Amino acid sequence: MDIVTLAQAAETVTRNEGFGAIGYGLAAIGPGIGIGILVGKTVEGMARQPEMAGTLRTTMFLGIAFTEALALIGIVAGFLF
Repeated sequence: MDIVTLAQAAETVTRNEGFGAIGYGLAAIGPGIGIGILVGKTVEGMARQPEMAGTLRTTMFLGIAFTEALALIGIVAGFLF
């Protein structure tokens, strides 16, 4: 490999790196909205039935974990593509 080929490869990686950041930003919108709705509805449920707060909190954390997995899949896809 000569110097010109390495420079061209570095330029291609630098140029395409921005698209990965934009892609991950778009992939994080869905889980962000999902977690916001999930937490909001959980707080609403706790306000309506305070005796169910423990059960609702546990279910909320499970939901957040599954929703956050979508964001992690998005960042892995950004690195792969």
